[in-house]
Amino acid sequence: MTSTALPATVVVDGAYELAEGGRWIDGRYVYVDILSGRLFELREDTEPESARQLARLDVALGAVAPVAGRPDTWIAAAGTGIALLTPGGVLQWLDRPEDRTPVPSRMNDGVADPAGRFWAGSMAYDGTRGAGSLYRTDPDGTVVRVLDGLTIVNGPAFTADGSTLYFADTAAGTILRCRIDPVSGDLSGGPETFARLRDGEGSPDGMTVDEEGCLWVALWGAGAVRRYGPDGRLLHTVPVPAPHPTSVCLHPEDHRLFVTTARYGVTNPTAASGALLSIPVPVRGTVACSWQGGSGAA
Repeated sequence: MTSTALPATVVVDGAYELAEGGRWIDGRYVYVDILSGRLFELREDTEPESARQLARLDVALGAVAPVAGRPDTWIAAAGTGIALLTPGGVLQWLDRPEDRTPVPSRMNDGVADPAGRFWAGSMAYDGTRGAGSLYRTDPDGTVVRVLDGLTIVNGPAFTADGSTLYFADTAAGTILRCRIDPVSGDLSGGPETFARLRDGEGSPDGMTVDEEGCLWVALWGAGAVRRYGPDGRLLHTVPVPAPHPTSVCLHPEDHRLFVTTARYGVTNPTAASGALLSIPVPVRGTVACSWQGGSGAA
């Protein structure tokens, strides 16, 4: 394992409370500020520090993915469920499963898989152990609870062929891996532990898979990003100049790692806390997948 101190550049000093969910979509970087319910985009043809707000909701916004065939429409992990977010900023709910939980909860991070399904996790606002779940939204708009008994579900990420799902139970300090049936989307057996962080190493948060099949993970509380090989071996640790990195995204053409960070829980925040950072790296990522629900699920 190597620790590499690469120069990090503040791309957007947004003073975000809890920026997360960064994805490359159609030549733009899209991300959210969860607790304020805001969705942003940063286009490559614009100057730095000029992120554009696309929507502001009156509920928490955990993550979005594009909807195939419907420009500027998103499937969103928002509030207590899954919704379509239209260009006018209106939510069309598919389901709100977290309304039916025993403690106040919200949706968290989410991503579309290569088969066009949308996966998202949830958590209790107070971090109640075992209150979090992992959900799958199929192209017909059905929302399925895939796993429960988790605490803070973060960073769903898929291999390029869609056969392997990674996600974190952040509070447990554990990165889990599941095999996925590519046709049904069902798990082929239960989740297995891919990596477990020790005390003082931070908590696994948002993640992404690079072009070589390696997993990059933001470490909340540790001011670092880790890269793991497919066999679970720790390959690199990249320091981040902010204590709470929340998500990671690799540019699909350039060799840059984009990291969102949070001001939430930081006593003395700097310009890098609650910002979007860019770090040069030797590998690339992939363009975000779309949810294939289209107009039929609306």
